[in-house]
Amino acid sequence: MSHWTDKFRLDAGEAVLMVIDIQERLVPAIAQGQRVIDRTAILITVAERLGIPIIAIEMYPKGLGKTVAPLADKLQAADRFEKVTFSALTEDVRSCLAAMEGRRKVIVAGMETHVCVFQSVRDLLRQDYLPFVAADAVGSRSTANNANGLDLMREMGAVITNVETIFFDLMQRAATPLFRELSPLIK
Repeated sequence: MSHWTDKFRLDAGEAVLMVIDIQERLVPAIAQGQRVIDRTAILITVAERLGIPIIAIEMYPKGLGKTVAPLADKLQAADRFEKVTFSALTEDVRSCLAAMEGRRKVIVAGMETHVCVFQSVRDLLRQDYLPFVAADAVGSRSTANNANGLDLMREMGAVITNVETIFFDLMQRAATPLFRELSPLIK
């Protein structure tokens, strides 16, 4: 029998990282867009080192451009998808997730919190995944819309968290070579 707090526990063996729409023409309009890039970069590095699969999604790259260069370089090994829907859970993305047996907790970073991130999280919940939204790795054009998107996702049942909490939960222990290697990312 599991404890109700298991909902709030992240384990690398059951996690997936989903990066949504952090694109060239969208980032300049996002309040704290650079923070979203920087915090997402940490999540990508941690996911890679812990063997957590990464799914990267772009919304209509012809119009919004590609994923910003600092992240695109880090996402070379990710499963990559394009979309024209606001939700990232296209048929291809759902198939990719389904192939990752036992990975039902999805760490979410991206843009915009109240549109594509919100609709993706809603669809993840409908598919019985548990989204962990990194509040400092998502953003919207306005801080009010960002806050509203986070509130809506919390009400739906997503775990609203932050990059440091995700980092420490995934690491589990301080006295390891991997922790010593990665801890500078959050200092």
